[in-house]
Amino acid sequence: MGKTYERIDGRLRTFIEEQHIFFTATAPLDGDGTVNLSPKGVSGSFAVIDERTVAYLDFAGSNAETVAHLRENGRITLMWCAFQGPPTIVRIHGRGRPVFRDDPRFGELIPHFPGVDATRHGLRAIIVVTAELIRDTCGYAVPFMSYDEDRDLHARRFEREDDTSLSQYFEKKEYIARSIDGLPGLPLPLPALSGVPGPAENPAGENGTAPGER
Repeated sequence: MGKTYERIDGRLRTFIEEQHIFFTATAPLDGDGTVNLSPKGVSGSFAVIDERTVAYLDFAGSNAETVAHLRENGRITLMWCAFQGPPTIVRIHGRGRPVFRDDPRFGELIPHFPGVDATRHGLRAIIVVTAELIRDTCGYAVPFMSYDEDRDLHARRFEREDDTSLSQYFEKKEYIARSIDGLPGLPLPLPALSGVPGPAENPAGENGTAPGER
């Protein structure tokens, strides 16, 4: 049977932080709008900020549906499921907001992700989620699957971009500045990325171990 939690701590927090992938779900207010579901899996890009707040790094991609939906209505669900060990599914239903590069809070949040070299992945924003409902359920139907390692394709693709070329890349994509349903997405041109540790300042790199690393 499912259980509701008041806070993200103890065994629940440990489970979340140990997973190598999680999923985000958002939707526009329009009942005919496009529901979005995304996997997130760069090691070290998720962090528990406090007992009711989590955050993750939003990296370069061909869409910005999550950002657009959060800008419109803030609704989001995060889900983790166990592919190894006891069968468990955890969901955090809450309100999210994108913190963009030029937001003063951006620099305050970055230290929560010490185990990832964000400069390699085309960091666009930090998504901060305040939990309103925290629940777990059984994962009896989730198959056993093993984790081998992170793919390096994303980092290899975007580590060669600077702020200018990354912004130009986004401007060429159809669903970055606007969502599939025409909602405002990622603000462009992209502000310069400053105050974010690179490999020299963060020798652990994207696969290093750090508190909060999945």
